[in-house]
Parts: sequence; C-alpha cells; structure tokens
Amino acid sequence: MKEWYDAIKTAQSVEKLEEIRIGIFGKKGVLAKEFAKMKTAPNEEKAGIAKELNIYKSDLMSLLSECKMNLQTQELSRAMKAEAIDVSLYSQQSSRGALHPVNETMDKIVDYFISMNFTVQTGPMVEDDFHNFEALNLPKYHPARDMQDTFYFKDEMLLRTHTSPVQIRTMLHTTPPIRMIAPGSVFRRDYDLTHTPMFHQVEGLLVDKEGTVSFANLKYILEDFLKYMFGEVAVRFRPSFFPFTEPSAEVDISCIFCKGDGCRVCSKTGWLEVLGCGIVDSNVFDAVGYKDVSGYAFGLGVERFAMLIHHIGDLRSLFEGDIRLLEQMK
Repeated sequence: MKEWYDAIKTAQSVEKLEEIRIGIFGKKGVLAKEFAKMKTAPNEEKAGIAKELNIYKSDLMSLLSECKMNLQTQELSRAMKAEAIDVSLYSQQSSRGALHPVNETMDKIVDYFISMNFTVQTGPMVEDDFHNFEALNLPKYHPARDMQDTFYFKDEMLLRTHTSPVQIRTMLHTTPPIRMIAPGSVFRRDYDLTHTPMFHQVEGLLVDKEGTVSFANLKYILEDFLKYMFGEVAVRFRPSFFPFTEPSAEVDISCIFCKGDGCRVCSKTGWLEVLGCGIVDSNVFDAVGYKDVSGYAFGLGVERFAMLIHHIGDLRSLFEGDIRLLEQMK
C-alpha cells in the first residue's frame, strides 16, 4: 500500500488525484481486489484482514481528501494571481466600454415606441393584489394566477409579476386616448436556462374611442416593430389565451438562426415565439371605470429579445457579470 500513499502525496493536479482515487477505490481498484481475496482466506483470519483493510481505506481517504483540498487551494491561488490587476499602475491603453445587452435591447425597444408617439410610464415594483391581478381580470382563485409564481409579502403586498399594473395605474389617472409603454423589472419564482427570478418586460397599451382600435392596428405595429428589431423576418399570429385580452394571440417570427428551415433553437419548427398581445378585455375597462372605449395591449420579455439578438444560449449568463461575455458586446 505504500506506493499508493506516495502516489497521493506526489500528485500534481486534481485530475491526477482523481485517477489515483479510481485506482484505489474504484470497482476494479486495488482495495476491491484485496477485499475479494478474503473469500479464500481462512475463516479465523478474515476478521483481522478486514480490520486492516478498513484502516488502510480510512487513512487513504483522509489523505486523499487533504491533498485534494491543498491542490484546489493552490490552483485557485494560481488563477487569482494570473488574473490579478494592479489598479495603481498607469497605462496608456484604453478600451471602449459597451452597454449591457439587456440595457441595449431595452433602449432599442423604447426608442421604437417613442418614435410611434407612445409615452413611457413607470410604476412601483411592490404592488397590491388589485393592480397586479384583480383589475386585470384575474380575480382571487382564478386558475390563470398559477401561470405566475408570485413573491408575496406578509401584508398581502407582492412583487409585481408583470408591468401591466402600470397600465392600470395610468388608466385610473388618465382619460383616453392613451398610447403608452411600461418598461421595467418584474419578479417571478422561477430559475432555469430561460427563466430568472428577476427579469425585464416592456408592455404596451393603446386606448381610444370605441370602434377606432382594431386587431389590424395591433398587427400592423407589431409586424413593423419586429422587423425593426430583427430585420426581414416572417411574422405570424397564433390564437392564445390571456385573462386581460380577448381575442389574444402569441406572436412568432421566422427563426433568425436557420431562416425558417428548422434547427435546434426553434425545435425544428422554423418559428420562435417572441411576445403576446390582444384586444383589451372589457372587464379591464370596467375595473378602471372606462366606458365606450376600445384598445389593444402587448407584452414582451427584454431578455428573450437580447438572447436572440446576441445569440446567447443561457438566460442566467446575462446576470452573472462574466467579463468574457460582456467583452463580446463591444
């Protein structure tokens, strides 16, 4: 066993240490072979052999763990030393910074709608149930509330799950006509490749006299907007359901990666879902006291647009502050 002790002590990397670990503790490792020899040993000797092998096993595991920790500490120290920056050194070198991809995408979206005479409205991130749900045709116990995993506070307040409450607040304090967008941060209890607990939305609302707003108006502005953001893409509208609009639609664009031929990103369909929209439900207008009006609304995720524009595969990488990603945005 001495050679294994020496091998562990002289290992120069974590990878080499892992090879040694497998050689000792693996299914075909040296310890497994030694324990297998007990089958042919005399019965009176088996207890002593097992005790001795277990002592070796315990000692080797302790030594392996200690050496692994030392090697990891050394590797971390070398990495930190290699990446260290002396901020006190003067340098004539200069590098150009860049906007974060989420900010850049948000600015581009806002610029478009400002050019179409939409105003930009903001509201609180901590909302009450009325503005976030009930006024948007989502009464208590409505099944569609399950679509949005909400952060609640003890006093029945909550972190807004969308920027639609800004639309409600605007309608409660403004008389039509209204042309507005509501960009901002929203919060939901979700975390994976395409979701984070905090992300950004831009929602839009147009309200005017009854009969002056149609789905054709909505279709025109969204098609123009998506071509402004992604270039010459095909756009399609699919029937969908949202509690606050009726009729409602999901909007897709032809895949910008495969040009509609079908690839891994679009799941071989040739289409990418980018936003939702619809004609404002009459119950929403009733909640804010509007009569004889019509309107449309739409909403989109800014990170979703940023990922498509910059070909970013994991939503979480937008918030990790990795300089290697951010340097590519110059």
